[in-house]
Amino acid sequence: LRPNQTLHTDSPDLPECFQLSVLSWLPCVYLWLACPPYLFYLQRNNKGYIMMSILNRVKTVFGLVLWIVCWTDLFSTFHELRQGDTKPPIYFVTPLVVGMTMLLALFLIQFERLKGVQSSGILFIFWFLSVLCAIVPFRSKILQAKYQSEISDKLRFTTFYFYFSLIVAELILSCFNEKPPLFSNIDTDPNPCPQSTAGFLSTMTFWWFTSMAIKGYKNPLEAKDLWSLNKRDSSEVVVPKLLREWEVEQAKAHSAEDQSTQALYSKPPSPEEVEVLLSKQKDPKKPSFLRSLIKAFGPYFLIGSAFKLLQDLITFVNPQLLKLLISFTKQKGAPTWWGYALAFLMFFAAFLQTLILHQHFQYCFVTGMRLRTSIIGAIYRKSLIITNAAKRKSTVGEIVNLMSVDAQRFMDLTTFLNMLWSAPLQIILALYFLWQNLGPSVLAGVAVMILLIPLNAAIAVKTRAYQVEQMQYKDARIKLMNEILNGIKVLKLYAWESSFKDKVLEIRQKELNVLRKTAYLGALSTMAWTSAPFLVALTTFAVYVTVDKNNILDAEKAFVSLSLFNILRFPLNMFPQVISSIIQASVSLKRIQDFLSHDELDPESVDRNNTATDSSVSVVNGKFTWAKQDPPALHNINLMVPQGSLLAVVGHVGCGKSSLVSALLGEMEKMEGDISIRGSVAYVPQQAWIQNATLRDNILFGKAYNEQKYRCCLEACALTQDLEVLPGGDLTEIGEKGINLSGGQRQRVSLARALYNEADVYLLDDPLSAVDAHVAKHIFDHVIGPEGALQGKTRILVTHGISFLPQVDNIVVMVEGRVSEMGSYQELLKQNGAFAEFLRNYSLEDIIEEDEATEALIDDEEDFPDDALSNHTDMVDNEPVVNEAKRQQISIISGDLENPKSRSVRKRLCSERKHAESDPEKKLPKVEKLIQAETAETGRVKSKVFWEYAKAVGPLLSLFICFLYGCQSAAAIGANVWLSQWTNDAAQNVTQENVSMRVGVYAALGMAQGLLVMVSSFTLAMGNIGAARKLHYALLDNKFHTPQSFFDTTPIGRVINRFSKDIYVIDEALPSTVLMFLGTFFSSLSTMIVIVTSTPIFAVVIAPLAFIYIFVQRFYVATSRQLKRLESVSRSPIYSHFSETVTGTSIIRAYGRHNAFVLMSDMKVDENQKSYYPGIVSNRWLGVRIEFIGNCIVLFAALFAVIGKDKLNPGLVGLSVSYALLVTMSLNWMVRMTSDLESNIVAVERVKEYSETKTEAPWEVEDKKPSSDWPSQGNVEFSDYSVRYREGLELVLKNLTLSVKGGEKIGIVGRTGAGKSSMTLCLFRLLEAAGGEITIDGVKISEIGLHDLRSKLTIIPQEPVLFSGSLRMNLDPFEKYSDGEVWKALELSHLNKFVSNQPAKLELECSEGGENLSVGQRQLVCLARALLRKTRILILDEATAAIDLETDDLIQSTIRTQFEDCTVFTIAHRLNTIMDYTRVLVLDKGQIAEFDTPTNLLFRRGIFYGMAKDAGLAQ
Repeated sequence: LRPNQTLHTDSPDLPECFQLSVLSWLPCVYLWLACPPYLFYLQRNNKGYIMMSILNRVKTVFGLVLWIVCWTDLFSTFHELRQGDTKPPIYFVTPLVVGMTMLLALFLIQFERLKGVQSSGILFIFWFLSVLCAIVPFRSKILQAKYQSEISDKLRFTTFYFYFSLIVAELILSCFNEKPPLFSNIDTDPNPCPQSTAGFLSTMTFWWFTSMAIKGYKNPLEAKDLWSLNKRDSSEVVVPKLLREWEVEQAKAHSAEDQSTQALYSKPPSPEEVEVLLSKQKDPKKPSFLRSLIKAFGPYFLIGSAFKLLQDLITFVNPQLLKLLISFTKQKGAPTWWGYALAFLMFFAAFLQTLILHQHFQYCFVTGMRLRTSIIGAIYRKSLIITNAAKRKSTVGEIVNLMSVDAQRFMDLTTFLNMLWSAPLQIILALYFLWQNLGPSVLAGVAVMILLIPLNAAIAVKTRAYQVEQMQYKDARIKLMNEILNGIKVLKLYAWESSFKDKVLEIRQKELNVLRKTAYLGALSTMAWTSAPFLVALTTFAVYVTVDKNNILDAEKAFVSLSLFNILRFPLNMFPQVISSIIQASVSLKRIQDFLSHDELDPESVDRNNTATDSSVSVVNGKFTWAKQDPPALHNINLMVPQGSLLAVVGHVGCGKSSLVSALLGEMEKMEGDISIRGSVAYVPQQAWIQNATLRDNILFGKAYNEQKYRCCLEACALTQDLEVLPGGDLTEIGEKGINLSGGQRQRVSLARALYNEADVYLLDDPLSAVDAHVAKHIFDHVIGPEGALQGKTRILVTHGISFLPQVDNIVVMVEGRVSEMGSYQELLKQNGAFAEFLRNYSLEDIIEEDEATEALIDDEEDFPDDALSNHTDMVDNEPVVNEAKRQQISIISGDLENPKSRSVRKRLCSERKHAESDPEKKLPKVEKLIQAETAETGRVKSKVFWEYAKAVGPLLSLFICFLYGCQSAAAIGANVWLSQWTNDAAQNVTQENVSMRVGVYAALGMAQGLLVMVSSFTLAMGNIGAARKLHYALLDNKFHTPQSFFDTTPIGRVINRFSKDIYVIDEALPSTVLMFLGTFFSSLSTMIVIVTSTPIFAVVIAPLAFIYIFVQRFYVATSRQLKRLESVSRSPIYSHFSETVTGTSIIRAYGRHNAFVLMSDMKVDENQKSYYPGIVSNRWLGVRIEFIGNCIVLFAALFAVIGKDKLNPGLVGLSVSYALLVTMSLNWMVRMTSDLESNIVAVERVKEYSETKTEAPWEVEDKKPSSDWPSQGNVEFSDYSVRYREGLELVLKNLTLSVKGGEKIGIVGRTGAGKSSMTLCLFRLLEAAGGEITIDGVKISEIGLHDLRSKLTIIPQEPVLFSGSLRMNLDPFEKYSDGEVWKALELSHLNKFVSNQPAKLELECSEGGENLSVGQRQLVCLARALLRKTRILILDEATAAIDLETDDLIQSTIRTQFEDCTVFTIAHRLNTIMDYTRVLVLDKGQIAEFDTPTNLLFRRGIFYGMAKDAGLAQ
């Protein structure tokens, strides 16, 4: 290489030898190196072959011609050798090598076609390199031809131009795509993702995404516009992959455990050894979830890591180029093409870095996405099979958290994980270059960095601790909110809102305090973050200048060092973050691992294919427990149920009836004994489990629809009348947990489901408790009884109803967890045991004299088996009880029954449907959905929302914050401008005098910047926390004042979402987004200012670049915001489906619908990822485009510096270009932040929306406050009273007029949905009158405050709702009563034995929804509440449904004695409870049908008489 010929001329050229060797071999070497791994990859990933296309043929022909051209050169060299004209060996080697490489390329073109590659990156890079390398000889050959009169080597001249034109053609052709391979799923997919067919260039620049960006910009994206998920990212591929690895891990751990236990018992060891062994034994090897994750997703992730490595290396090219550029501006005589070459090289290096970085991100994010899919899938599958003990350890909320929070953490971690090795690498490289630049003075800077690390680490650790603390508060708050919203109706009925509101606010206050502490730390760390590079630069420069008089800080050194420091800044800041994020993920990992390692139910515990015995259900010596460590709940159970018989199970509350059913289902831990069941099982739980689907889907439960069979089921379960009342017939959508069905309807739907799913064995857990007596009779006769639809099937019926016992084949009497007697009705009566006693007290004739019997019973406690609820500590009812306080018949009453036309239409529809099965959709009436779909806002976020947020922060504070940020940027620019002045001293040789002055001012400016940063970020955080407090308070306050109808039509999940997700965003995500946004905005601004001041011509470029920037930004923001919304709307179904599943696991398992539910969950996850994936890609798409603009800024800054180099001093060049190198990052972040800000501010919008819903009447009206002893008599009058559930629905009660004297006892009866419960709701004003009014003791209840009214009435509600907390809190949340009064109430409600046997007494912790008490006990707790309040008016709503007769009797007698002088309204199912009431009110379709004393009504032979006859109370 001759430098004069090459570098220092204005028209440079390279010598021919170099051209022929290095330049020709470079692409060849690349291709031969890349080939083997690539071929291996293709062998593994075969996509099917592609047909020969014209494109492919042309490529192949060109390749052949290229080979011929190369070898023509070779043969001509041989020919010349023959002629005796010896050439150097390079003339043989090069054509040979190039020719061979062309053959390899030819082979690759065909091989890729056979393996289904549509566009090849490897070959594209090869052709590109070849063209690049051929440009130099191309130019030099033309130059030679220009200077020489004739061309010396005509043949080679011609072949070369042939060669050049062919490789250019190949390059252009390789930009195009082949058709997709045959038989690929592209053809079958309705909306395939264009990525799979995108070419190499399109993949690198994410061009394939543009179509969606445009679509999203034109009009808001909808779910149907989304591309299908790539097969390789879908649940069906990803989840099994992880589960396989996890099973391998578990198997390993088990085998290790077995060995260790064998080692323990192999030889009798000495006592010391035993000690040692035991201490080792304590910690068996756990299966590692991490290892299975790495095995499943590691390899794919590593590809991303390889990209990261490349990118790290290229990062350091630019500072070196900057160095050359600055030295170039110093040299006056250098040829200008140097400058241009440098400028374009800078641009090219930056652009390459951009492309590689985004490929790396793409790989990482896709890995993250797969991780999330697989973790959610694994958790879902696990939750279906964990034991009850394990389920008790983690509540539904916690498991949903595993899915939402912990899986999310993994997803976030994958993006940073590579920083673990990349950060140290970048730091080492940067230090190496700095050392070259400044020598040992760098160590001073490094020392500062190292000192800052422990500070950052300390802050990170502290923040982490605060985060954990805050998570706990957040969990506690959400758990409490969840219970409050589930039991909101009870809170309203008892007027307990304010007590619970204070509880929430107390937790919230703690949460905000922690947030404030976190904000202090955040401000500190932000300061450390922004000042770090500056401090490092300051110390380094100061030391460098002072160490040695000869050290002169010139522009090259200063600005190259600065740009290296800026590179250093990122890894140094990321490193602690990565560490903390890894710590978080490890916590999550442990939680997930623990959950996935929980015990599973043993599928073999129930022997399903037993053919030996003739009985279809048999239990031999069964001993069962809920959890291994608990005492057994059932012991020595022996049962034989012959095929086809009906067995009734009776016993007191909490004696283990439900547990027996659970044991038969295999839901309990079997300690000893055998169970066998022949054939399939259908199960009806005590508390019906209803899915959020249509009524028909709930009954079919995955079976095919068969019109006739379906109609029969409905008929048998007495659902036909109910369907006529529902707005959409059996296609009515049923809300979460079945809230728009009454208790009885839900129970019957549950029964119909069992009936439709023809099984061999039916386990019915008290299915008749929630329905009215005559309906119960109908169901028994038509379904369960000897003549019913189930005759010939084996039925096990848990029941409290005596009237059906004579008709069953066998009866099992349970006492305290064991079978006390068994036999037919007659046999048991003969045996004269507990059962006979039980019956004798409750025999049907005695019901009228029940009063005396009860009285006698209470005097004579001895006969009584130890106070009905003696010491069963183990009262867990197996079915997790869902707090369903919301069960009123909402919207049941909107079918238009009075209108005969609509009736006939429906009938006609039915018959038509039979003929036109093909197209049922068109014929069905439009179903009015109860639960409106959650609205996803579309379009731009209104500026109004930003203003709302600014108002919440405080308008003046907002302005002040912006001002602070401006000052901070000014200080930063000042410092750097000062530095460039300082470096110019070097040129004028006036350095020594004012070094100290230069250093001092530089330091002062930097310090000022650091301080301002801290103040501004702190002020911002304070403002944000203030806003968060205000917004949450408004939301909470509004939700407590919202009328009941809102909760009936809004799924709880949606409200909870506002309290968890959206408040979380306002608490944590928004502040950091605002912080970043302001930071990036001001830094981009300052960059522009600096570049324009140094090279004013740059202003010309700003306009077009800004235009492109804004253009891209609008496309991106429109699309990405909508994608985020779609993503969050599709996320909640995953969780709501999940929590629904968790509450119904026993049913799903009993019916064997396990796999179907797993599939449903997978579909929901895929649906969610479908909108998440384009979201990731949109970020990459944006990144490539924005960074391209940033790279253009670098290019122009450098170009203008080169053009104006005579006028500029090197200091300014350095300043403007080093600023330009920084701008890419801030531009990219700015768009990202704008978009994040828009999507996060939506949270404010959503919270606002729910804090402004319509409220109910005020709790207290000061001027209308009733006197403190009101109501003293308890007279209640309805005058012409009508009411409806919601606007636009039919009236539920129509023009009721009745008056009740104080102290009367009124029974209210009527068919389900006749408006019985509505009457009680009216008294409490949960429903506001549509006409007429109610007066109590002369006070119109519509005029006084709600709390004043509700606190003076007492209700024992239909569904006993308990809140988690102490028993004491559940009885008396305001702590108004003394302990003595509370005990008295417990005694009267017959709970005192049970409570005093508990170690914690009154502080007994009730679990969520009171699950650790049986349903009966919960009902008694509600009775105790009523006794404590002791008001003049008592309402009993179906209170006696879930209780056996004995407890029922206790309650009735308690009510008769304790509420003797009160007015009592009872909504009765069992008529015997109200036979001795003063009067009975019979409702029918919302009107009074009959109202008189029971005797008169029986005499009148009306509706009441009919009901009494069904219940066997009248002849």
